[in-house]
Amino acid sequence: MYINNAYLNNSAIDKKDKSKPLIVTSCGTYKLYTHPKLPTWRPRGRIDFQLLYIASGKAHFHFANTEEDTVVSAGNMILYRPKEPQKYEYYGEDQTEVYWVHFTGNNVTNILRSYGFTDGQKVFYCGLDPIYRQLFRAMINELQMCKNSYPEMLEMYLRQIFIRLQRYFFTAFSTNNIHVVEEIDRATTYFNEHYNEQINIDEYARKNNVSTSGFIRNFKMCTGSTPMQYILSKRIYNAEILLRNPDYNVSEVARIVGYENPLYFSRAFKKIKGIAPSAYQKSVQS
Repeated sequence: MYINNAYLNNSAIDKKDKSKPLIVTSCGTYKLYTHPKLPTWRPRGRIDFQLLYIASGKAHFHFANTEEDTVVSAGNMILYRPKEPQKYEYYGEDQTEVYWVHFTGNNVTNILRSYGFTDGQKVFYCGLDPIYRQLFRAMINELQMCKNSYPEMLEMYLRQIFIRLQRYFFTAFSTNNIHVVEEIDRATTYFNEHYNEQINIDEYARKNNVSTSGFIRNFKMCTGSTPMQYILSKRIYNAEILLRNPDYNVSEVARIVGYENPLYFSRAFKKIKGIAPSAYQKSVQS
């Protein structure tokens, strides 16, 4: 059996760190050749998130019913959220190769949703693109070498995995739902052009002859976020750009991106970015 694992600060203890939105705490890989069985049983789960990638062979998972065996083949990723029971086995006869990463942070759930990870879903088919192995290996290397700014590099590599999964989800969805994709493409174009105006989703759906619930469902399936979340992210993104310009104060930026009340803008900005817009402006202009 081949093992190559690495841990943040050389600690294998579960971590729950709320200091940043997304923090990679450990990463590793197992390859079973002659080792007969490698079981994992965590009845109370972990306090962090875990993403596993089956790169070759297959693995045996027990989700809702611990006695029921769900075989997950190569080309799938499995996501465990905090405190979810974990029970699975790898067998040497299956020639299993698996990569895993643990991560935590103060905004992980929303980050996962933004990349298309559906709440409650555990298994995500992603294909066998070699880039996944490369990204996991890059994270292992960063944790082992601890070069300058390696926590930021770890987050970047993990987000690359999320982005590639999101693109795969979108491609798979697009193949069978061309008309839906066109509908959502029109919507994103409209929202990009009118994000700083007062947009009523019910009214938008009615004008485009679609049901509100169906539109929201399709929009989230294509983009990973609801229409209002998409508009909010557009506002905050553009606000970040404007706050870097010393010619604008916070109230002016709030008005430009669509907020009549600067206080409401400040609350929305801090909720997304974890920092008040005034403090953000000071940090980027200092």
